[in-house]
Amino acid sequence: MAASVTPPRGMRDFLPAEKARREHALGVIRGVYAAHGFDEIETPVMEDSARLHAGLGGDNEKLAFAVMKRGLTPADLAEAAASGDALSLADLGLRYDLTVPLARFYATHRAALPPVFRSIQIAPVWRAERPQKGRYRQFVQCDIDIIGEAGQLAELELLTATVATLDALGLGGCTIRLNDRRILAGILGSWGVPDELRERALITIDKLDKLGAGGVAAELRELGIVPADSDVAAELEALTAADWHLHDGIAPPPAWLDREAYADLLALRSALPDAAIEFDPTLVRGMGYYTGTIFEIAHPDFGYSLGGGGRYDHMIGRFLGQEVPACGFSIGFERIVDLLAVRDEGRPRAVVLVYDAEVPPSTLLGLKHELVASGTRVRFERRVKNVRALLDRVTADGFDAFANVTTETTDASSLAFRDLAG
Repeated sequence: MAASVTPPRGMRDFLPAEKARREHALGVIRGVYAAHGFDEIETPVMEDSARLHAGLGGDNEKLAFAVMKRGLTPADLAEAAASGDALSLADLGLRYDLTVPLARFYATHRAALPPVFRSIQIAPVWRAERPQKGRYRQFVQCDIDIIGEAGQLAELELLTATVATLDALGLGGCTIRLNDRRILAGILGSWGVPDELRERALITIDKLDKLGAGGVAAELRELGIVPADSDVAAELEALTAADWHLHDGIAPPPAWLDREAYADLLALRSALPDAAIEFDPTLVRGMGYYTGTIFEIAHPDFGYSLGGGGRYDHMIGRFLGQEVPACGFSIGFERIVDLLAVRDEGRPRAVVLVYDAEVPPSTLLGLKHELVASGTRVRFERRVKNVRALLDRVTADGFDAFANVTTETTDASSLAFRDLAG
């Protein structure tokens, strides 16, 4: 039986046309982020296992790929199996997001960075997901973060840059949903959820779009987070059905509403009058490191978010020994790239030279040199019987025009190009 030649489950190959589309989109994202004053960094694909499992990543910590220690013996494996402590076999792991590595990066390089550091990270991450449509085990995240700014300027810069990026990508109709972890804490407090169970409760509430109010309430009861006779389902339904407004405020405000947190959201709304912004008191964002404002990109045509982020003021203190304010926003690249149409602006002309077998290589290279020097992308294709199939293929690869090269061709000015489109 022949060996499988498909990629590992949840991972993908990209053909040239698809790779070009991805790189075009990434170029747009990088350009807008840079224009808004962010600087790109790079971190290793692996971090210490203890750092990745420090209780900051919520359920994603369970999805981290572990890298086994070198030199393990069968006895080590047997001992770990007997104790059920598989993580003791690993000292490294593949990063499951870019925020934990950024916090470590900042703690390492703080002396070389400005007091307020605005970073770009665009790179792959890995999670041991159950592969399905829209969920992969390797995928690209596009993050911007601001470290060292405690005021709302950080949130405003992140929201402004993200809205500008979505506009530049041509992705219209998006809404940014806002909430604050302090408001969620108020809701949980009104249900009587003890402090030590609140993070677990938020993980369950984060499943609201999948389980519905009844399913979330049932899971909260099964976990012993709320009493068996609680009416959490009805309260969740009321929260999701209410018509919340950030323009005029909530009147009268519910007893669970954290007034300071809500005032902060009103200020964000007021500072961004042209953005499509909504308040959603059930918005959670699954990471355990968020401490204040959280946000998410929603689109009416999709039942999942296209990105999100929030404030995580306590994470860097874990590595640095002192608190440093931080806030970030991540675009879900894999979820948006297929929605985008590749634009032609700024793309160099791409042509194919279909040559006869008798044409000397020196002639071909001379033609390529002339065309490339003029800013044109060039590909050679040997003439075949089925020229139509050849032209269909290169059109799909993003080429604009073709010209025939014969033994009589002398220079680029003698080429007769014909458009491939249409």
